[in-house]
Amino acid sequence: MFMIKVGVNGYGVIGKRVAEAVSKQNDMKLVGIAKREPDYKAKVALRKKFDLYASEDLKKFEGSGVEVKGTLNDLLSKVDILVDCTPEEVGATNKQLYEKAGVKAIWQGGEEHELTNLSFNAYANYNKALGAKFVRVVSCNTTGLIRTLWPLHKEIGIKDVSAFLVRRAADPSETKKGPINAIEPELEMPSHHGPDVQTVVPDLKIETTAVKVPTTLMHLHNLKVKLSRPVTEKEILSVWQKYPRVMLVSGKDGIKTTAQIMEFAKDFGRERGDLYEIAVWNKIKVVGDLLYYFQAVHQESDVVPENVDAIRAMMNAEKDGSKSIEKTDKSLGIGV
Repeated sequence: MFMIKVGVNGYGVIGKRVAEAVSKQNDMKLVGIAKREPDYKAKVALRKKFDLYASEDLKKFEGSGVEVKGTLNDLLSKVDILVDCTPEEVGATNKQLYEKAGVKAIWQGGEEHELTNLSFNAYANYNKALGAKFVRVVSCNTTGLIRTLWPLHKEIGIKDVSAFLVRRAADPSETKKGPINAIEPELEMPSHHGPDVQTVVPDLKIETTAVKVPTTLMHLHNLKVKLSRPVTEKEILSVWQKYPRVMLVSGKDGIKTTAQIMEFAKDFGRERGDLYEIAVWNKIKVVGDLLYYFQAVHQESDVVPENVDAIRAMMNAEKDGSKSIEKTDKSLGIGV
């Protein structure tokens, strides 16, 4: 079997999860991780037996006790594709480096669509990434919106969407970001999330607004969807049930908050308590052709399977998107 040689630049919230997901694929080999600093995250990578490379100054690692195999350029010489998980706007500066090395690359949603002109979601446009040189996996919020809207758009048809996003202020490990005792509205209205969805699904009419609140657990979306025809609640739920990356949860089971969703993911035995799926409360409301629902997005992990599928598509390792999705889902325990 052809093994795709993968490198990951950045080992933060997304990078460490992508690295571990890649290491679980039977058609991929994680060649190494590029890190800027010899911090505790670098030591964790070594404990997991991942080869480490210095992304910037090799001298930073001298005398640190953190052994590196070389520089980022050394890593690039050994891989077929590089997943850039560096901080927002930093990744864009690396494009020239990847081009020079002749290596394909994936960026995350913090970068602009224009960096690659190809934004990705496995359900919606897997085929467009086949053989692509550069791809951007859209943000956690955009991934969440597409995951639940695309099945409805494909199987029923959507006229327009209005979505209100309640965003987490920071990730759990971050201490210098976000409102502490406030609610922070996104004063740019509509917010950027709607246009970002349209980089993947251009014909989907959607407007979004957003606020940040003092929580680190998840994002919450409140959606109003005008469909192409009247539907029933049963029909909507049956559509979502065909897509394993959408998880229906029930208030009757005691899952009424994002905290309980994350606790469920931990009890479910997920690594780090991650929830790759988008959680949708099955208490939806349908009035003729209007659909109302709530969904929750685990911002630390929902984009991870998309990165894995993007690798396969770009390397032409699997031409059939549904087969790649099935393989990725099985390796990560999605839909089990």
